[in-house]
Amino acid sequence: MALMPVEEALERILSGAAPAEVPVMLPLSESCDRVLASDLAALRTHPPFAASAMDGYAVRASEAAAGAVLAVQGEAAAGHGFDGSLAAGSAIRIFTGAPVPVGADTVVIQENTERLNDQTVRFNVAAEPGRHIRPAGVDFEKGSAGLKAGRLLDAGAVTFAAAMNHATLPVYSKPKVAVLATGDELRLPGQELQPGQIIASNTFGVAALARSAGADVIDLGIAQDRMDSLNAALDTAIAEGADILVTIGGASVGDHDLVQEALKARGMDLDFWKIAMRPGKPLMAGRLDKLRVLGLPGNPASSLVCAHLFLEPLITRLAGRPDPKRIRKAVLGTELPENDLRQDYLRGDLTEDASGTLTATPMPRQDSSLMKVFADARCLIIRPPFAPAGKPGAPCEVLILRD
Repeated sequence: MALMPVEEALERILSGAAPAEVPVMLPLSESCDRVLASDLAALRTHPPFAASAMDGYAVRASEAAAGAVLAVQGEAAAGHGFDGSLAAGSAIRIFTGAPVPVGADTVVIQENTERLNDQTVRFNVAAEPGRHIRPAGVDFEKGSAGLKAGRLLDAGAVTFAAAMNHATLPVYSKPKVAVLATGDELRLPGQELQPGQIIASNTFGVAALARSAGADVIDLGIAQDRMDSLNAALDTAIAEGADILVTIGGASVGDHDLVQEALKARGMDLDFWKIAMRPGKPLMAGRLDKLRVLGLPGNPASSLVCAHLFLEPLITRLAGRPDPKRIRKAVLGTELPENDLRQDYLRGDLTEDASGTLTATPMPRQDSSLMKVFADARCLIIRPPFAPAGKPGAPCEVLILRD
């Protein structure tokens, strides 16, 4: 079977992937980091009245020359405006956010005044018309466009939505990603290991990546190398409404690799399972009705590289989230030999000089079983098939793993 190019594999995995057509309505308090599913217009005008931007005195600018002494007519505070109109020759004590009284056309900040007694205030500088007043609707008006569909709701967007008087927001559903580790040799962290057993570490890394990409994770645990164990896990994934099933290990064709067999027996349409990449060649992709299936390799680096390349884009597409734009231009920090027919993803370090140029240097060891190397890496250096030998300073592309 010919090895499929990475670009074609990604295109096929993403084919038809889109957010659910019917959004979910979430309270503001639960909407941060979700994606807005439809445009949001303002339900109110803000500010709804001309408001003071500072603590001070509301006056007519023509009456508040430098040295002028005016009678203090009353007070206006946020939530408690002055009831009435500003009288001639008077000032109204005002606080930030309070409505500007009828008749006043400016606010003089308190630092430029001197309170002589309870009844009078002196102005040490001349008032300027229109100063320190926020006009009604200066921020936005009722019915005006607010937030666009597709906006990732960060703190600023949630604040804006609340100010527009939206108590709930239409957002895209989070894709449900079921993660299943397979293999008789696997045990959970903290469990005692018998000879020949290892920790199922990949599950936690893949689940963490899925959550960061915007998914809810269904932890299916570890399935033994038996059809009944695999089928029980598949039953759980389907019953809980998973959108994506991610299996780790067991998707090849060895005597103990039963994942493909179990999925095909359930009716999975296998799309492909070999890619021209290193690490991660034995990646499996298929569909089981509406359930998208990704079979990741068992080696930790292979599993995580494939998760970054294929699982993260699939989740972001289903969640309606923006492309994380991990691919960046860089230069090589060392010599590299020419490449063969498989696209390489070398775990590497990344530095940035004063001009913003990124320099990528491969880690000394690239074995796909090494987890410390992957944890230390800041990027994956992408070497296309049949790339010529590279010298230090030669241009390259990198996939950013962490800042």
